[in-house]
Amino acid sequence: MPLMDHLRELRNRLIKAILGLVAGGIVAWLLFDPIWKFLQKPYTRIPQEHCLGGECDLVVHGIFDGFFVHLKVALIVGAVLSSPIWLYQIWAFVAPGLYKRERRWTYTFMGAAVPLFLAGAALAYLTMDKGLKIFIGLAPGDTKVLVGIQDYLGYAQAMLLIFGLTFELPLFVVMLNLAGVLTHERIRRSRRLIVFGVFVFAAVATPSQDPFTMLALAVPTVVLFEIAEVLAFFHDRRKGRRPDPDAELSDDEASPLDLEAIDAELEGGGRAR
Repeated sequence: MPLMDHLRELRNRLIKAILGLVAGGIVAWLLFDPIWKFLQKPYTRIPQEHCLGGECDLVVHGIFDGFFVHLKVALIVGAVLSSPIWLYQIWAFVAPGLYKRERRWTYTFMGAAVPLFLAGAALAYLTMDKGLKIFIGLAPGDTKVLVGIQDYLGYAQAMLLIFGLTFELPLFVVMLNLAGVLTHERIRRSRRLIVFGVFVFAAVATPSQDPFTMLALAVPTVVLFEIAEVLAFFHDRRKGRRPDPDAELSDDEASPLDLEAIDAELEGGGRAR
């Protein structure tokens, strides 16, 4: 396709993805109350002695805080609800330029990416209150903690996104191995460095940076990396046993000859003569 046709195709895909996001955001706006109650539950589990009047309620500091909270929740939940739409638009734009084997990898990636992200977000939701309890529990016993609604929403959003995206990293390792970029031997040699890097990343990336949240992110991620290493081992072992019939040839590599077909054609030509 010419460059302008590519740009028009990209524009049309972006418009459809944005319309899907807007539609999902409208649905999330209308369902704000049950969604907000669900997001607020981890905060209600913090120690009651630090809450004003024995009830852990979030505080609205500014006039526009309520509106921006509605808007952020609508965008976040709308992006999740409309994910089949905008993911399909990305796929429809990229797929025509991929080989058949690469499209198969993309199906595998998309089929595993969504469950892994949801698993990470679910783990973040279950551990959010632990970090809150640790830091709010450090407040002196004769004080009351007033947490702003914007601060809590930012904390919850960061936890869900960081956990969800971190759970995708081992999947990239598997995809790089399938593409032949990263071998199992290289992964095995870098295992200690990978484990150390995961713990450092968890200590820096988690919003609360408390030990419990860091371990809650690092330990499952290391387990997923180990699973990715096992999958890479079996893939390289199978690849070493037999050639891949779907592998694409480079420009400098000759295509294999079908000798049986050539012999049959020569015999047929001899009989004809």
